[in-house]
Amino acid sequence: MTPDLADLEAAAAIVHGHMAPTPQIHWPLLSARAGCAVWVKHENHTPIGAFKVRGGLVYMETLKRRHPEVGGVITATRGNHGQSVARAAASTGLRAVVVVPRGNSPEKNAAMAAFGAELVVHGDDFQEAYDFAMAEAERQGLHPVRAFHPWLVRGVASYGLEFLRGVPDLDTVYVPVGQGSGICSLIAVRDALGHGTRIVGVVAETAAAYALSFERGEPVSTNTADTIADGVACRVPDPAALAIILKGAERIVTVSDEAILAAMGHYLTDTHNLAEGAGAAPLAALLAERDAMAGRRVGLVLSGGNADVALVRRVVAAAGRPGDEI
Repeated sequence: MTPDLADLEAAAAIVHGHMAPTPQIHWPLLSARAGCAVWVKHENHTPIGAFKVRGGLVYMETLKRRHPEVGGVITATRGNHGQSVARAAASTGLRAVVVVPRGNSPEKNAAMAAFGAELVVHGDDFQEAYDFAMAEAERQGLHPVRAFHPWLVRGVASYGLEFLRGVPDLDTVYVPVGQGSGICSLIAVRDALGHGTRIVGVVAETAAAYALSFERGEPVSTNTADTIADGVACRVPDPAALAIILKGAERIVTVSDEAILAAMGHYLTDTHNLAEGAGAAPLAALLAERDAMAGRRVGLVLSGGNADVALVRRVVAAAGRPGDEI
């Protein structure tokens, strides 16, 4: 069921009981680079450094209210979703088991453990970890927190309410697409507020499942999702999320890892903010469509800033090289 404005505001009240709204900022240097008026929604400023915290808070509070018998939850992640689940589970007194694939970011693993997660390593990518987590839920009697769920969407939608109310006349907003809660929540807010804002999803070229699915009008999986932007490293799209995206998104843009890396550098030089790969992908897409967006008012969802130190070193080394001028 599509959430209405009352549903979204009720979820936002839960979120704002735990955290302050994040800022949306107009950056002149970034605007000059893009050739349009750019507003950035700074989800890198949440208590976990990513937008996912919002969904976890609403999910766990709803779960505890509707199913008080549940004692623990299990999910899979590449990092930010797991931090959200661990933090929200701890706040509601629930055990949290989080499955990560082999080779996952040690820094994100450490952050999840610090929030109280019991980490389990399984599989070579997110999908293998996710399938294992869903099977373990039944074996261990844990509640499975799926990658896409209406409760997550309602919580995440609080950033959209802040953004589209704070800057109501945006022509287009670019948002990264991982499992779909970020873009689907923004579509729900746009529709509930009655705005005409165009919503553009962004994925990595090497993790293009949602772009391929959008083009075909049906779920299309890929064999791999190998990208520096682990937040969009999806190879199996969620059918429910895709249905919302097909109905409410303008298009899905693919960007290269090189363009994402450059966009991370632009955020550093133009705003002094750290963006992780998925968070920088919308800026990469805007710069790829710079001519088409000339003179418009554009929003970018900086979905998170949890970049590993090794990747940040690459960004810093590349930032400011000749040819990087605005």
